Amino acid sequence: MGTNRQALVAAVGSATQAYQRAVDGFDDAVGRRLGLNPTDLRCLDWLTEGAVSAGELGASTGLSSAATTTMLDRLERKGYLRRWRDTVDRRKVLVELTPHAREVIDDLYGPLGREGDRLLARFTTDELAKVRDFLLEATEVVDRHRARVRGSAGR
Repeated sequence: MGTNRQALVAAVGSATQAYQRAVDGFDDAVGRRLGLNPTDLRCLDWLTEGAVSAGELGASTGLSSAATTTMLDRLERKGYLRRWRDTVDRRKVLVELTPHAREVIDDLYGPLGREGDRLLARFTTDELAKVRDFLLEATEVVDRHRARVRGSAGR
């Protein structure tokens, strides 16, 4: 039984890598279609969850303040985001997607999301909870190792 489990764990690892490559390839195709580099596309992805500060975007993308400003300038010129000063803390700049960006994102990612919904429909609520838990914990693991790699940069 141990060998079957080991084989299944290895198969899950391989399937995860294949899925990650497929997602990266899809995102690359979307980026090329929109004329965006991977970091710009990742920024738009972060913004699909709602408005955030420019500083939060910089931290999430790993960019310096100057590079974040350059990225935001580029995306704003393309009509994908808007910026404004926070009314509570005037030092803070908030960023959100424009309606145009939301439309473009839905056109490109919407069909994929809807097909994914159909795939998930075959799972029970308990199975979905396990998948969710696995993905959340796997994300934490990757985030920890991203921080480790960033922390060791230049050593």
